[in-house]
Amino acid sequence: MVQSTNGDRNQRYRAITRANIEKMPQWEKIDPDLREAIEVVSLVLPFRTNQYVTDRLIDWSAVPNDPMFQLTFPQRGMLSDEHYDSMLAVWRSYKLGNTSREELKLEADRIRVCLNPHPAGQMTHNVPTLVNEDGKRERLEGIQHKYRETVLFFPSQGQTCHAYCTFCFRWAQFVGMEDLKFASREVEQLVRYLRQNPQVSDVLLTGGDPMVMKTRVLEEYIRPLLDVESVRTIRIGTKSVAYWPQRFVSDEDADDCLRLFESVVRRGKQLSVMGHYCHPVELSTGVAREAVRRIRSTGANVRMQSPMIRHVNDDANAWAELWRTGAQLGAIPYYFFVERDTGAKRYFEVPLAECWEIFRAAYQQVSGVARTVRGPSMSAFPGKVHVLGVTRVGGQRAFVLEYLQARDPTLVRRPFFARFDPRATWFDQLRPLTEADAMFWPDESPKPETTPLRVRVESRSPARDEISRN
Repeated sequence: MVQSTNGDRNQRYRAITRANIEKMPQWEKIDPDLREAIEVVSLVLPFRTNQYVTDRLIDWSAVPNDPMFQLTFPQRGMLSDEHYDSMLAVWRSYKLGNTSREELKLEADRIRVCLNPHPAGQMTHNVPTLVNEDGKRERLEGIQHKYRETVLFFPSQGQTCHAYCTFCFRWAQFVGMEDLKFASREVEQLVRYLRQNPQVSDVLLTGGDPMVMKTRVLEEYIRPLLDVESVRTIRIGTKSVAYWPQRFVSDEDADDCLRLFESVVRRGKQLSVMGHYCHPVELSTGVAREAVRRIRSTGANVRMQSPMIRHVNDDANAWAELWRTGAQLGAIPYYFFVERDTGAKRYFEVPLAECWEIFRAAYQQVSGVARTVRGPSMSAFPGKVHVLGVTRVGGQRAFVLEYLQARDPTLVRRPFFARFDPRATWFDQLRPLTEADAMFWPDESPKPETTPLRVRVESRSPARDEISRN
């Protein structure tokens, strides 16, 4: 049942952070051990939520197992035992006055650098260079260009969120370590780069969340892109549609934002709001549905994407409900991702075989209008690796894979095989099945097993049986 928007419309944004969490009405109802875990883990990984999330999306009678609580509040299992115990010891010493704030931060930073803060070559391989007038190349911090047609831009004033997801693969943006942060103030540099690279058709504004910016600031980043003829699509990656839909409905500049969207569409550009929806409850409120309706009324489209997250949405029925609801509202199911190999991955990750099983079970429940979704997809170093399924090749069980995007575009949509591993959770844990498959691991040279390429697609998946046997 859709909930009323009246109270949500009148709600003002109020952030809840580590500094003021004790003032949250529900805080005293949380088990003391869980409160301690939230405080300790939030010293290492970012924590921020808001009153709309806590009052409208979390079922406090189901805490700690409530999906939205797991999605927004740090959990003990997000750190290894070693890291948790060391952080707890320093924190307790700090509370007793025996440790300085600087020592507390040093311990948190020590742990952070162990958590693969920038996976898939983001810092080393994705940052492009611009040829200046003197012929010298300038590294463009705050811009990433991994795939030929798409450039990511990190506006400096959009490097926070209305609430942080506990699984977030960009957690390093928010923890105060400047050498781990992407951000750019220079939209002029972006425009110059786009003019030098006319093969780029899509620009994705990301972060953080660009929609934390006031419309007048967001407009400063978007307007210059409208004059770049080669840019056909502007995307905005945002969680605001779920965590603060008032941004498009009742914030003081919500109407200005929609007028900006309309102006983008009038200029002949496609505007896509890449909405990060992780669970159907995020579309259960009236204001969340109204936000989708208002965005679409401008001519922009809304696309839905999220990873599979243990403790949050590792359930086929939840995915099916999310896709059905989105499709009904006109939001396009887009990507079903695999949790990336960074941060608290060990707590949230789901084996690839299980991801595929859950995706398949959800996909079977929805009609064709919701089957626009693609997945499971891993955003690995070589590209977006799509898990097509499990089959047998030459008598051996194997994953069937393809690239939906790749650094090398010639690899896209060419099926290849990896040895089946029921425990594998990421691409770098897989190995080529045959010598012919080795070319799809461009940055690894594992020795494959040679097998004849005789393929038989199984009528039912063995993945779950294999997991239970192992």
